[in-house]
Amino acid sequence: MYDDQKITTFFMFNGKAQEAMTFYTSIFENSEIINMMHHEDGTVLHATFMLKGQTYMAIDNANRIEHPFSPAMSLFVSCDSEEEIDRLYDKLSINGSILMALEESPFSEKFAWVVDRFGVSWQLNLSKSNE
Repeated sequence: MYDDQKITTFFMFNGKAQEAMTFYTSIFENSEIINMMHHEDGTVLHATFMLKGQTYMAIDNANRIEHPFSPAMSLFVSCDSEEEIDRLYDKLSINGSILMALEESPFSEKFAWVVDRFGVSWQLNLSKSNE
């Protein structure tokens, strides 16, 4: 459980926290929404979710001022197979943007950098050691 994790990435979404967590837990294996509390208006007051065994937290921005995510901070995903990196690349890039297309790199069998439809930046990596 996340109590053993000393530092947890915390996302503040602009009204789409539940949608984002539902999407992420549907595309990553070993993933689930652990708990979620809502404001009276239905937005997320506080939530904890897990992706590939890693715990994250999320809220919806209560002050209604949109704060965008930036590629200057990204989530680096070590993929276990070619099927996994291809699937994640396809799903995360839908209605998002591709910063680096999925291809071989000097340090990876395959690598890509995408920003998903929620504005979260993802680096996807299939290490050469997985050949």
